[in-house]
Amino acid sequence: MAVGDLQMPVMQPVQGVRIGIAESYIRYQNRRDLVVFELAEGSTTAAVFTQNSFCAAPVLVAREHLGLNSPRYLVINTGNANAGTGPQGLKNANASCEALAALTQTQSNQILPFSTGVIGEQLPIDRLVAGLPAALKALDENAWTEAAHGIMTTDTLPKGASEILMLNGDTYTITGISKGAGMIRPNMATMLSFVATDAPIARDVLQTLLTNAVNQSFNRITIDGDTSTNDACVLVATGKAGGDVLSSVTDNRYSDFEAAFNRVFLRLAQLIVRDGEGATKFMTVRVEGGANTQECCDVAYRVAHSPLIKTAFFASDPNWGRIVCAIGNAGVNSLDVSNVQVFLDDVQIVKDGGANPEYTEAAGAAVMAQPEIGIRISLGRGEAVDTVWTCDFSYDYVKINADYRS
Repeated sequence: MAVGDLQMPVMQPVQGVRIGIAESYIRYQNRRDLVVFELAEGSTTAAVFTQNSFCAAPVLVAREHLGLNSPRYLVINTGNANAGTGPQGLKNANASCEALAALTQTQSNQILPFSTGVIGEQLPIDRLVAGLPAALKALDENAWTEAAHGIMTTDTLPKGASEILMLNGDTYTITGISKGAGMIRPNMATMLSFVATDAPIARDVLQTLLTNAVNQSFNRITIDGDTSTNDACVLVATGKAGGDVLSSVTDNRYSDFEAAFNRVFLRLAQLIVRDGEGATKFMTVRVEGGANTQECCDVAYRVAHSPLIKTAFFASDPNWGRIVCAIGNAGVNSLDVSNVQVFLDDVQIVKDGGANPEYTEAAGAAVMAQPEIGIRISLGRGEAVDTVWTCDFSYDYVKINADYRS
């Protein structure tokens, strides 16, 4: 299932980026499961990765390579996460880089590897390597939509976003894809996301743009509260559209670039929630009136992670006691519940810490029947505000994850 608008836009090509997709039979037959990004020489690259201590072999290798050289290629496989695979997993991740480097006359540390799929099984490296020539032969600047298909696992549809930005007479493109539908509670990244622009941006500024965008998008979504072993998010700036290099956050163009990147990243992040495994409801949890951002996020995530709340929303049951229970369990220091207000969209269900005398079950049920629902919580403690996006838990979430390896 999927909720709301998930339509792929026209995916504008990014000057300096070509993409090739191939079938390498990593796990399934007749499925495009290998994607190669070719980045123009001189491109700058920024990335953020999972903070899961059991991170996958490709994450370790990509982190190392990013600190050693300027990436020229990204290689991504689906069907196998190459996580929990020990020394052999590292050998396989490095072997994928070495094989692609040999085919492209580059250095292996100019390759960043990424994997997604089943954890704990060795990557069939021979199949991956055998698929590389076909992926390189297919390199095309207009292959973004195909690439979005190529990185899918339990996703029901591809996810993409694209914008054209005009600044001071220069025209720039920002295009990106993401994947993810389960094991989603990113911590510095999403499961996998790749975004590129043809604007000229210095690496330190690019990293700042990426980190800020991720913190307000991928780090504000959750499906099931599980941070993947393979989370990675990459932002590339090729500079091929020309113009002056964005080399400082004090540049008068910075805010326009930041706004555009934030829109693209937020769209990609919300698409993951809308396509959550078995999702039937898209939920926006906004917490305001907090003493600081952290306690707003603590409350929002406590609500968004609660299986009792998520199953009630699936059933369209306005069982608001579960919401106040989650708020009370969020660990907010010295919370005065008499200041707490709770709304379902515009329907106030809790007033001053208790049942709103004017609330009716019919009004709550009408909101809960909608596919997109807002939960707004006011703590009455300060000025901080933050928002988290999540989805419900349906029968299909259990079915999908119970059958994942079959």
